[in-house]
Amino acid sequence: MTRAARRAVGAAFVLLLLAIVAAHAARLLARSRTTQLFGRLVHRVDTSQRVVALTFDDGPNAATVEAILAPLAQRGVKATFFVNGVQLERHPDAGQRLVAAGHQLGNHSFSHRVMVLKSPAFIREEIESTDRLIRAAGYAGPIRFRPPNGYKLVLLPWFLQRTGRTSVTWDVEPESSDPDAIVRHAVEHTRPGSIVLLHPWYAPNEPTRAALPALLDGLAQRGFRFVTVDELLALRETQ
Repeated sequence: MTRAARRAVGAAFVLLLLAIVAAHAARLLARSRTTQLFGRLVHRVDTSQRVVALTFDDGPNAATVEAILAPLAQRGVKATFFVNGVQLERHPDAGQRLVAAGHQLGNHSFSHRVMVLKSPAFIREEIESTDRLIRAAGYAGPIRFRPPNGYKLVLLPWFLQRTGRTSVTWDVEPESSDPDAIVRHAVEHTRPGSIVLLHPWYAPNEPTRAALPALLDGLAQRGFRFVTVDELLALRETQ
């Protein structure tokens, strides 16, 4: 092999290595709960007050809305529901029930498709169509946004910043097929200012629905007060 050929191979290897490193860095950034390139992202609030925001992703679903609302109502807990537009369109009554019960609604996109490497037009329609459905359900407060699966990279944060939207992620995610494990994880990992992510809506999420009463009681026994995401953000701004 000539010297020129060896140099070409070496240069190609360096470029390949740089591409791999860049792809890995982009993947980490896209999945980060604490960092995004543009705009405001909140994954928890730094506070000494024992407050926690419960957040529920996906849905709503008419078949399970009562099983979710009942334990919250029995304990006087207000939560934040990040809803999908497609489900809100299919189950408008369930969305209206969430609003009537005093819960906060957030935007979790229309289709729940990962919003990385998507066009600006796609991103705008996913978010704005869901905003319209949230307003149609009767919700009047600020609409926060949670990226599907927590993924965001360049265009989504850019759009959110340009339109004045806050991204809300989480710092506690007690996912399990065992209700006791869900409760244990939430109680052990929640700290003042935490945002807890739960998926309660569909048939595979039965363990989360079963865990909800004990999870609420366990956090209350540890002295936690439940707030909505907006109430948590307001606490952050007054400190």
